[in-house]
Amino acid sequence: MKKISRRKVIGLGVLGSFASVLGSGSLAKALALMPTPEETEGPFYPVKNQKDKDEDLTQINGYVDDASGQHIVVGGHVTDIYGNAVENTLLDIWQADANGRYRHPRDSNKAKLDQNFQGWAVIQTDEKGSFRFKTVMPGAYPASGTWIRPPHIHLKIFKPGYFPLTTQMYFPDQELNKKDLLLSQKSIIEQSAMMAREIGQQGNLIIYEYNVVLDLLRK
Repeated sequence: MKKISRRKVIGLGVLGSFASVLGSGSLAKALALMPTPEETEGPFYPVKNQKDKDEDLTQINGYVDDASGQHIVVGGHVTDIYGNAVENTLLDIWQADANGRYRHPRDSNKAKLDQNFQGWAVIQTDEKGSFRFKTVMPGAYPASGTWIRPPHIHLKIFKPGYFPLTTQMYFPDQELNKKDLLLSQKSIIEQSAMMAREIGQQGNLIIYEYNVVLDLLRK
């Protein structure tokens, strides 16, 4: 018979007492993860369809040159609030290029558009809830005369049985994060949940981790 340590017995006893006080439903709620915070879609969601929407935004099919700027990889997992992997989740991803310009007809930014940057991807998580895409570090851009948006990536995330999520992913150690009118409205905990984490480098590629938590639809 497998022995259980005294520490574990005490831990299980405390957890059991906690469950008896709260009830099983309340305990599950107390242990649930915080859903990824929502954020505005913004004005530049793609309006013109394109053939190439794969996971590599740095290379457009049929183009010779790669997108300019710092190439990065973003990977992570989509889970529910109880930490269960959510497979076959649809991730709709769009962002500005390295110059801070969107591939959108209403973007008035005077920065030069990078014609080699795909700008938009639609991908799915695998059976483990994992996703991965290659892109460029988005450039900052003026949202108004006094407001410069920090580098960020937009995501819409869909899965039947879950609340659809529209959010924005930010990057750590960006000075503009402190002054952003959207990000600054979030609590410290919410900001942390919306922040990618730099986890390494492969050659010239910087690797970031970003995990998403979806809330369940309740009948």
